[in-house]
Amino acid sequence: MLKEFKEFAMRGNVIDMAVGVIIGGAFGTIAKSLVADVLMPPIGLLLGGVDFSNLFVTLKDGVPPGPYLALSDAQAAGAVTMNYGVFFNSVISFLIVAFAVFMVIKAINQMKREEKKAPPEDPTTKECNFCHMTIPIQATKCGHCTSELAKSA
Repeated sequence: MLKEFKEFAMRGNVIDMAVGVIIGGAFGTIAKSLVADVLMPPIGLLLGGVDFSNLFVTLKDGVPPGPYLALSDAQAAGAVTMNYGVFFNSVISFLIVAFAVFMVIKAINQMKREEKKAPPEDPTTKECNFCHMTIPIQATKCGHCTSELAKSA
């Protein structure tokens, strides 16, 4: 059973998938940091100094009761909160990752289209005018019916 698992795990597709998952996880972390640390601070500044990660609604007060100035304060007090600012950051992270995946798929599809558009190779065979069998393009006599062929230019 261990041998079969090893054969399965060493297939190219499984290894490619594992590498994709690892790189995808790392890319997700980068996208999250891009949103939280690079994009949202200037957007929050433009909107009057709003910190999106601290946008929340208190559903039930904790001990001590609110109001809470930051999400971390509400969580430390044990308050039940709806964290729509964190959700907003997650949506933007998802959109960045989805856009990056779309661009990769678009590039792969473009390469496939270019591959299909490759010019056809010069023919190496032709059809005998008499017996209609396939013969080499340079042949002057058919190897099947022995007919003399017209010289092609």
